[in-house]
Amino acid sequence: MDLQTLNEQFTNENVNFSNRGDDFTIVDIHNEHADASICLQGAQVISWTPAGEMPVIWTSDTAYYQHGKSVRGGVPICWPWFGAHAKDDTLPAHGFVRTQNWNLQSVQSLQDGSTVLMFGFDFSTGTYPWDSRSELTIKIIIGKRLEMYLQTQNNDEQAFNITEALHTYFRVSDVRQVTIAGLEDCRYLDKVDAFKEKKQNGKITINSEVDRVYLDTSNECIIEDSGLQRKIVIAKSGSLSTVVWNPWEQKTRLMKDMEPQDYLDMLCVETANAATNAITVNAGEAHTMSVAYALERF
Repeated sequence: MDLQTLNEQFTNENVNFSNRGDDFTIVDIHNEHADASICLQGAQVISWTPAGEMPVIWTSDTAYYQHGKSVRGGVPICWPWFGAHAKDDTLPAHGFVRTQNWNLQSVQSLQDGSTVLMFGFDFSTGTYPWDSRSELTIKIIIGKRLEMYLQTQNNDEQAFNITEALHTYFRVSDVRQVTIAGLEDCRYLDKVDAFKEKKQNGKITINSEVDRVYLDTSNECIIEDSGLQRKIVIAKSGSLSTVVWNPWEQKTRLMKDMEPQDYLDMLCVETANAATNAITVNAGEAHTMSVAYALERF
């Protein structure tokens, strides 16, 4: 669908459509509370900046905006598996929906000034490694908070299992000066150390590569950033895992869509159901995983 058709179909004073890269369509939102951008590919939020503030979501300046390639940064949607596929390592990591176009279903302005966008994934547009009849939607609310509601509907006659994540990249002043509160005493799998199970002692600090899956936790997390004098509050539901990731220097240098020093500016704290927290969605039922991000000043 071309830009003119999109702008005509979704007429809204707070929403406009533009292209980046290779006809890569972006939904740009501007309302009284925030500015934001969302890719039609992957229904991926790539920016959210509350009014009068610095950006909260980080996206690489060298990210690819090409069909079929993941955009480095923002909020990639990992579904129906998180990480490597459990049985077939030739399949893409983090599932297939993040590199496919989604359908924008509706745009609505709320009385409080927020903007609501609903996206759906169309399973009929290609051949995917998923044979269960499903509906996948995400509702995104751009306002004083950034809210996302990822719903999996099972329309099949039998249950299926999924793992999933909202793989959010946050902008920070200097990851070495940031702490994460809320996961104290939680168990986690340390992917940097051969998936050994460990226990978090105190707040999380980052001074080397970190790749952890915190298990059996629905806790609210807070990114405390003294450099920017702000806190990012992460409140979630329908999620029992939290993933914390920073590639650090060596891995960042291997990534063509990141600059060598980018690891200092970003931190992933991901709302997820991963590893032993896989979700069973029964026939005819739905599962919703949601998260809300809010910015607070020190």
